[in-house]
Amino acid sequence: MKRSIEFKGIRVCYSVRGWGKPIVLLHGYLETGEVWEPLIERLDMKYCIISVDLPGHGESGVKGEVHTMDFLAEAVREVISDAGEDRVMMIGHSLGGYVTLAFVELFPELLSGYVLFHSHPHADTPEAIARRNREIAVVRAGRKNIMYPGSVSMMFAKDNLKSMTAELERSKKIASHNPGEGIIALLNGMIARPSRKFILENGTVPLLWILGRHDLYFSPEKAQRDIGLPHNAEVVILERSGHLGFIEETEKSAGLLEGFEEKLLW
Repeated sequence: MKRSIEFKGIRVCYSVRGWGKPIVLLHGYLETGEVWEPLIERLDMKYCIISVDLPGHGESGVKGEVHTMDFLAEAVREVISDAGEDRVMMIGHSLGGYVTLAFVELFPELLSGYVLFHSHPHADTPEAIARRNREIAVVRAGRKNIMYPGSVSMMFAKDNLKSMTAELERSKKIASHNPGEGIIALLNGMIARPSRKFILENGTVPLLWILGRHDLYFSPEKAQRDIGLPHNAEVVILERSGHLGFIEETEKSAGLLEGFEEKLLW
């Protein structure tokens, strides 16, 4: 069921599927809530799945040229309230993980646990900022269509590109529907985000951290650098995945999420 709310003058869209304990899914950059469909099909018989189109992508609106992670987290909080939930498990992919970490900082009482899927707590490096600024320039020039195909292809492990051509084309199609102004707002928001390393280390909320062995955006080693995890945090590396483990290894991902949820105190 598709729903929407008004948040700070824009529409924020989300969908609800299934019954049971609530799980909120936050997609990554160049994605929409639709990207989670393979995982939703695996989980919606057991859980109530709330999948959000983050402001700037999908059917949600755009507000200005910078969507900070705090702004996005506040929008997600309003979605959770509108859905009638008072405590959820949150799963964030890449950009969605950055939003999830902001949510943990701002609203920890609303979480039973959280999952970072191919994400990390570090601020952008100078190299990452330069790359994002180049993408902003491309989009401003009206040429976003030459940018996203390569970015999406890099999300898959190289060994999966030939065997997952349908999944690759589906991801490209999803990316193509995102508006240029939304792409710019999210890129600027990622540039502006601070390190939230302390969120992981404090252990206020239980964490499952899923990384891909063949992630071309950042290696598991790079993601975990200089972080001391608490006792309630678990790291799993998907050995056959790049940056899209919930698509590249859907069954294993679903099993990991179910196992993590069963340990949580609701």
